[in-house]
Amino acid sequence: MNFSEFHFIRPYWLLAFLPLIVFVFLTVKHKLRQGSWQAVCDPELLPFVLQEKELKHSHTPLITSSLAAILAITALAGPTWQRIPTPVFRNAAALVIALDLSRSMDAPDIKPSRLERARYKVADLLKKRKDGQTALLVYAGSAFTVTPLTDDTETINNQLSALSTDIMPVQGSHSDLAINKALELFKNVGLQQGKILLITDDEHIEDAFAQVELPDNFQLSILGVGTAEGAPITLAQGGFLTDSNGSIVLPKLNTQALQKVAQAGGGIYQHITDSSADIETLSRHFEQAAKRGEALENDLLLENWVDAGVWLLLPLLLFASLSFRRGLLSLLFILLLPFPEESYALEWQDLWQTKDQQAQQSFTKGDYQDAAEKFTDPAWQAAAQYKADTKLPEKQELPPATTDTGYYNQGNVLAKSGQLEKAISAYEQALKLNPDNEDAQYNQEVVEKALKQQEQQQQDQDQDKKQDQENKDQSESNEQKDQQGEQSGKGSEQQDPQNSEGPQDSDKQGSPNDQEQQGAKQQKPEDAAEPESEQEQAAEAQQESEAAPQNSEQQQANKQWLKRIPDDPSGLLKRKFLYQYGQQKQRNSSGQQW
Repeated sequence: MNFSEFHFIRPYWLLAFLPLIVFVFLTVKHKLRQGSWQAVCDPELLPFVLQEKELKHSHTPLITSSLAAILAITALAGPTWQRIPTPVFRNAAALVIALDLSRSMDAPDIKPSRLERARYKVADLLKKRKDGQTALLVYAGSAFTVTPLTDDTETINNQLSALSTDIMPVQGSHSDLAINKALELFKNVGLQQGKILLITDDEHIEDAFAQVELPDNFQLSILGVGTAEGAPITLAQGGFLTDSNGSIVLPKLNTQALQKVAQAGGGIYQHITDSSADIETLSRHFEQAAKRGEALENDLLLENWVDAGVWLLLPLLLFASLSFRRGLLSLLFILLLPFPEESYALEWQDLWQTKDQQAQQSFTKGDYQDAAEKFTDPAWQAAAQYKADTKLPEKQELPPATTDTGYYNQGNVLAKSGQLEKAISAYEQALKLNPDNEDAQYNQEVVEKALKQQEQQQQDQDQDKKQDQENKDQSESNEQKDQQGEQSGKGSEQQDPQNSEGPQDSDKQGSPNDQEQQGAKQQKPEDAAEPESEQEQAAEAQQESEAAPQNSEQQQANKQWLKRIPDDPSGLLKRKFLYQYGQQKQRNSSGQQW
């Protein structure tokens, strides 16, 4: 509790103390007037002077009524001193995990190996990540991005099994390149703060960190992998890795240097353990740092103040019970009857909590859909709708917001629903109310780019449809021309066979058999043409019947061939990193080669 932030949610109700003071003053004055007759008259004459009977005046009703009124006014004003921050959509607590894939990570001083244990720890850390973006990069003599910043941790988890030291195009242990690559990932998505986790056994981490300029808004934590004793690096072909002098490489973990660098980077250091204690500590650190960052940047929060006035109703009920005998509560109930304009179904929770308070409980429990239905404030409602992945219909109109945070939240919901133009309009409204809202400005730029891409894709689709239609028209035109050509060819074939065979007769004069065949053709030209047409049709039918099973067999063979292709994600990453390394044209790794 922080009573230094004590204030009233609805302070205008405090003005009700003015008529209360006037009422108490007039009541006391009236009582004093009645008491003055007793001072100047004998008690025996009072019944003949006053119309009311003589009563023993008590100040208890006035005191209790005044206290009850004070409690009621104070409760209506909404005293509060505690707030519950509710995070909205864009969590700035982004984390980049940089995994060392140098040859020293194959050392078996931690079973089954340093790299195997490190991959398990990454998987455990991903399970702990409930919110915020996460990225994974690997490095040795150079650094490469496996997965950019994303909310889908399952995508990163699926890549872990493919990570091995032999996929790196160049060996070494340049942690400075990994840190710079992580800062580049943050810059690409427009984040001004973030956290970096190095999972490494780099013995020369201090030299690498000296070459990096780490901004104040970014923290560097380290998970040390290995032991102080170290172990030889086993080669796949047998034996152990040796240096240029032929000595067996024995990589050792420099814990003191790693701790020093983590402290200088504003993060923490953890040594890898057999239990989950290391991941639990890192997860708590990342969550606490995220909460501190959210407290400093109020534009990422929805402040929900706890209304403590409800607790004043308990003593108020005690004082009110004393008024039943006088009928004051009945009179108050009668006066309130004409005012309600609409009737609502009364629920038990409505007696103790407002709709917003009920919605806040649902939001905390993770029932975002119920919270979205109960929230009345546009900003809170939009926050719950976003968490519930609500897809707003095109025709649905959102209630007008009153704050830049409200318009910002509505813009996020509209963007998630695919209504990009309305989302841009909401971001513009947020920037009108608060030009310094960097999140609204950032999201507006992102949505505008997405809208342009969508329009470009639509234009490309329209162009493709137009081109397909033109190709179809051209194809139909060519088919018509081919049909006309075939018909004209058939027409020439159906000419008089005698005229067509005339030149052949003039060339063929020597052989009797030729003359007999020619005579047969001249006698029965139509009969001679029929077997020739039937033979062509039979040949075509045979070719089609043979082609059908051949095509089917070919398709099946292709499917079987595709099934025999091995699924090798490690090979894909290796070729990808090799290509990127050739494009980077970075310095060659020098010095340590493991």
